[in-house]
Amino acid sequence: MLPAQKKSLIELDGIFKHFGERDTRVDALRGVSLNVNSGEVVALLGPSGSGKTTLLNVIGCIVEPNAGRLSIDGDIVFKDRWLSSNLRRLRLEKIGFIFQFHNLLPFLNVTDNVAVVLDLAGHDLGSARRRAAELLDYLEVGHRRNAMPSQLSGGEAQRVAIARALANKPRIILADEPTAALDSKRAGIVMDLLRKLATEQDACIIAVTHDEKIFDRFDQIFHLRDGRLDDQEVNQEELA
Repeated sequence: MLPAQKKSLIELDGIFKHFGERDTRVDALRGVSLNVNSGEVVALLGPSGSGKTTLLNVIGCIVEPNAGRLSIDGDIVFKDRWLSSNLRRLRLEKIGFIFQFHNLLPFLNVTDNVAVVLDLAGHDLGSARRRAAELLDYLEVGHRRNAMPSQLSGGEAQRVAIARALANKPRIILADEPTAALDSKRAGIVMDLLRKLATEQDACIIAVTHDEKIFDRFDQIFHLRDGRLDDQEVNQEELA
């Protein structure tokens, strides 16, 4: 059987973003262009203030660029202005977010923390909880489905956060420092899970990270400096 053909899930062409005007203006992104395909796990590296989180938020359709073009899963969603009339729906259907801190709702148990995303998307409670249970079992935290967030270990909480990010079967998963709070073993487990998900769900992962212990888990590493992307992405052969 031939391997599945990779599809471009994220395309950025000449993305600019600044904050403020005149003397207070800060140019966060300066003509950033990149392409990420299905099945790929990609890192964004750079010093503080280089534009990494801004770029992640542009891809997540949270921050509006000032100029450029952004395509998500084959559809142009921004071309010098937003072309999508419902960005909230786009995010719910296409994009999952994973953060450095799990941000689980402390008043909901594990199952309902995952199911709430499906509830927001219009699913009935029964199907939402069945999907949550399926994901929690897949991520090997199903035995904690009735626990409250305060009762979870750091690794368990991050797996629940990953389950929540995957609830709507997004094609794109955006992770901001997903392993910063984890030790080397747990960080490796989380990244291996994300790679497995990217392969099995034909999705892509983009992670902002400073975590050197997971660099070998990425297909490509892009460097941002002063809002500009290095001309050449670094692949794993070059890192060896």
